[in-house]
Amino acid sequence: MVTIERKARKDRQEHPTRVGEPERLALQAIQQSIVSCERCPRLREYCAEIARTKRRAYRNEVYWGKPVPGFGDPRARMLLVALAPAAHGANRTGRVFTGDGPHGSGDFLMAALHRAGFANIPTAERTDDGLELTDAFIAAAVRCAPPDNKPTPVEIANCLPHLDAEIAALPRVRVVVALGKIGFDAYLQLLKRRGVNVRPKPAFGHGVAHELPNGQTLIGCYHPSRQNTNTGKLSACMMDDVFQRVARTLRDTDLR
Repeated sequence: MVTIERKARKDRQEHPTRVGEPERLALQAIQQSIVSCERCPRLREYCAEIARTKRRAYRNEVYWGKPVPGFGDPRARMLLVALAPAAHGANRTGRVFTGDGPHGSGDFLMAALHRAGFANIPTAERTDDGLELTDAFIAAAVRCAPPDNKPTPVEIANCLPHLDAEIAALPRVRVVVALGKIGFDAYLQLLKRRGVNVRPKPAFGHGVAHELPNGQTLIGCYHPSRQNTNTGKLSACMMDDVFQRVARTLRDTDLR
């Protein structure tokens, strides 16, 4: 994976306006659409209230308080689909898995991506921290922080067009890693909307891979929430195993 990362960075340096430029421009337009979304009044009211009241540790900061678009490499071959922004994480910083605090889900995930060669640094603290992803893009089933981390089925359905648009702008995606069952089910729901019916319906399981009719591989992964990482349900080694599986799948795809 280190070789892949170095080659991608070299390509960007030698051809900065050519590599990924159409995808980047398309994603910029999609990001603007996501940020301005008002489809779910309950979520918008909740995010705005959190941004007003704030957590004491962040009382001097200006919260983002708006829907959070995806983040990553426009030429990504790996797509990660998570649940939703954290109320005092991405809802505060405006970037997925960013600002969750020490030992939070963002740092846990970025450390794993860094070990696998998909991220240039192992932490995600703020939008100007220099974090870059290579060959990876992170999106979510829902773009606004939901109360108690529980979006309604209607809210998930309302948000699917955003994920659909991002995927359409990422034509190189070959592997989808679902961070949690909600992300897993949301991606399958999106495929059904696109006319890709997966039968029998795949069951979510950590590290379990499913070959899809559209040629992609869908891999389940426990969400790197504190609830999972602090209890040992998800360990660093378990996360590493998932990204090693991704690397093998991408190598096999290149050989076809």
